[in-house]
Amino acid sequence: MIDLYYAPTPNGWKVSIMLEECGLDYTTHLMDLAKGVQFAPEFLKISPNAKMPAIVDHEVDGGAVSVFESGAILFYLARKTGLFMPPGAMGEKNTLEWLFWQAANQGPMGGQLSHFSNYAPEGQDYGLKRYKGEYERNLAVLERQLHDKDFILGTYSIADIICFPWVLIARPLGVSLDAFPNVSAWRGRIKERPAVRCGVALYKDSQNRGKHNAQNNSVLFNQNADSLKQNPE
Repeated sequence: MIDLYYAPTPNGWKVSIMLEECGLDYTTHLMDLAKGVQFAPEFLKISPNAKMPAIVDHEVDGGAVSVFESGAILFYLARKTGLFMPPGAMGEKNTLEWLFWQAANQGPMGGQLSHFSNYAPEGQDYGLKRYKGEYERNLAVLERQLHDKDFILGTYSIADIICFPWVLIARPLGVSLDAFPNVSAWRGRIKERPAVRCGVALYKDSQNRGKHNAQNNSVLFNQNADSLKQNPE
């Protein structure tokens, strides 16, 4: 059994999709991030960055194993199950390149665009323009990679699973996929997978949808070092 610490966001979907795709038994712990449960000492032992998703795998010889950061979780589960990663050293290398690319580029730029589109006070034109441009630049990277492939590495893999959620929400971020036909077709192929649908639907009714924003919730927004320093072990 795997414990999944989760909220219904693009980053959370990465892991719920993977667990569904692998057919693994898991228990979901829905996290009320607006109330600051991510700063609880017991959760910080699992996820030192005070972010979800995170998992605890209880099916490991010698005791439970915790994993934080979505890319690391996907890689761990792919290794555990032997699924959704091309074989051999080169397959692993190619997969890691795209996991790192997503975690360092597409994810942060999409997250910042989401912030300025949906949660920041009005009048943040520079931030909105900058991160919309960066988000679209990352779509162009995917467009080039997919020009002769159905999936990022040729066959469906954790590279697709980690990148898909931040493309799924392009429209709510104010970005059209009309200029990215390869990405749009790839998005459509993945969206039709039953496991993907289940993963995205997990606790769908608990999505923030702008209810908590930078003006009314200082727990989710405007964090600083004190957010962690006030919760020592």
